[in-house]
Amino acid sequence: MSSELEWTPEAESRLKEIPFFVRPAARKKIEKFAQEAGILQITEAVYEQAKQKFGSK
Repeated sequence: MSSELEWTPEAESRLKEIPFFVRPAARKKIEKFAQEAGILQITEAVYEQAKQKFGSK
């Protein structure tokens, strides 16, 4: 499945706060969270919701 999700610049910059070695896994989890919720654009708010759901450390 192609990634049809769009990341806002704000959400992208928040993703860059995550250590680079776990960033790809975090991106996948956030995208999966968004897809399951029917969200097509990952905003800072969606990022925060996903972070809370996954209990980010």
